[in-house]
Amino acid sequence: MPDIPFGFQLPGGQPPDPNDPQQLQQFMAQLQQLLAAPGSGPVNWDLARQVAASQLSAQGDPAVNPHEWHTVSEALRVADLWLESSAALPSGIRTSVAWNRNEWIYRTLDVWRKLCDPVAGRMVGAMGDLVPPEARGQLGPMQAMMTTLGGALFGGQLGQALGSLATEVLSASDIGLPLGPAGTAALLPANIKTYGAGLELPEDEVRLYVALREAAHQRLFEHVPWLRGHVLAAVETYASGITVNREAIEDALGRVDPTNPESMQEIAMEGIFTPEDTAAQKASLARIETVLALIEGWVGHVVDSASADRLPNVVKLAEAFRRRRAAGGPAEQTFAALVGLELRPRRLREAAALWAALTTHRGVDGRDAVWSHPDLLPSDADFADPDAFARATFDFDLGDIDFSSSPPEPPARPDAQAGPDAPQAGPDDKPEAGPDAGAGPDKPQ
Repeated sequence: MPDIPFGFQLPGGQPPDPNDPQQLQQFMAQLQQLLAAPGSGPVNWDLARQVAASQLSAQGDPAVNPHEWHTVSEALRVADLWLESSAALPSGIRTSVAWNRNEWIYRTLDVWRKLCDPVAGRMVGAMGDLVPPEARGQLGPMQAMMTTLGGALFGGQLGQALGSLATEVLSASDIGLPLGPAGTAALLPANIKTYGAGLELPEDEVRLYVALREAAHQRLFEHVPWLRGHVLAAVETYASGITVNREAIEDALGRVDPTNPESMQEIAMEGIFTPEDTAAQKASLARIETVLALIEGWVGHVVDSASADRLPNVVKLAEAFRRRRAAGGPAEQTFAALVGLELRPRRLREAAALWAALTTHRGVDGRDAVWSHPDLLPSDADFADPDAFARATFDFDLGDIDFSSSPPEPPARPDAQAGPDAPQAGPDDKPEAGPDAGAGPDKPQ
């Protein structure tokens, strides 16, 4: 019998047998308890954690041993040293850690909450709206139950997705989003070992390349204060234009048989979310894809520059990671199903060429100073002619930016008219916002 996706289990960790009345009664009691205890938001995150942990327990989640802790710490230390000559941004690592899969879920859940709650709220609200307005006075408890059930359904689906994702991610910043706590560089030794075996490359070389990518991401997100909020706000802005397919929700609920726990296995979120085909939504998607490509392009360019003469298999590693990110993987599938968004940096090679052109024409300091303000970032249109963007005249000396201090006031872009696909500052994109300036939603307080 397949596992029940929402984490309902009897003592001993066994799923209920639908042919056993006693086990079925226990299962229904758990379900009743769940529906009687609504969470504080649209997603039942406690259930999501429970489902993910149950899934990992079934698949296996090797504990991090002392040797792995040492190799991860050493790899991140070496990676940071190698990056010194390839990046103007100083080290962003305050803590180096090795995570198992469960810890990756626990440490990144706050950001997943921020990304998923807006869309989940619309789905849960749509489920509550299935109760006709004229009947809500009499059926108020039914509407509340539908809302709670929606949070449980989304939490269960999200838990499954995160459980699968946790078996494949290699580091805290592997998917290009600032998921972990600020300043914490983390690698997942078990996943790196599996991935390296698939590439048929030495594990220590793969680990060091992953450490270089993680260290580069940490430099970027730690010393470009507006970037963390900008990326998360861009995803939220896109999510605000996603509509809920009410018919898909009704169809999903119609497949639930309260007397058959296995029927819940068939529920899926696919097809419930559809983006609006409007000019604003298309521009929002273009902004996300552009900034993701710029982040990944910068990381790839810096890492390859730092490791070109140091890692024997750097060419093979670089190509493997480009394909892994450009083709989309578990992260893309997770977001496509649960948030209606594919986190795919579609123009990764063009972005890498743009950063290479900036390095050629302006040097490392001039290249990295482009990150000093979102208005300076190249737009989607700039990808077509990297050399022209790199040679353009900025209104201040890019080489004079000091990333150890606060960013400057927004200067003018080299082109007077930024195109509609140019990254726009989100509500959190302020260089200074009080004592917590630069802190993302997951920054420890």
